[in-house]
Amino acid sequence: MLDQRNHQDTFAEQYVRALAAAAGVRVYEDDDGLLGFRYPEKSGYLASPAIDVRVMSCATPSYQGPDLLFSGLDEVAYNELVEGPFLVPRHLFVVVVPQEGDRYAQVRTEGLTLGRLCYHRGFEDEQPIASPSATRPTTVRVPLGNVLTARSLRELAGRSA
Repeated sequence: MLDQRNHQDTFAEQYVRALAAAAGVRVYEDDDGLLGFRYPEKSGYLASPAIDVRVMSCATPSYQGPDLLFSGLDEVAYNELVEGPFLVPRHLFVVVVPQEGDRYAQVRTEGLTLGRLCYHRGFEDEQPIASPSATRPTTVRVPLGNVLTARSLRELAGRSA
């Protein structure tokens, strides 16, 4: 059995993969710890546009106003999302999970329900942190209105064109 942290992170990644399957978006794994999501059709002038994503999880979320305050990235990891320019846009997906692992997926009469929600954020026009440290966490504001759904994932991947 996985330890709590690995269980939580594995669930978060599979949550996002389930949305990708529902959206009809292809998933690929990159060498640098990012997941790629490729739109399977032409969008604008570009065939098969894509986004790269760092999928993170959080069982004890903190909120301020209209934002989820996510502090699960260190400054170096933050800069890996921000410090471009990137040919393929980069995003952060934060899956807020229940604290109890047995609540990650619930089978009900109406079907399977995955625990909690995933929020997303892009980083266009963001500035990297000067002299970043892998030991200093940084807080990222993720708008609560940016709920990841099959439709929004399809739009994010297709919009990268």
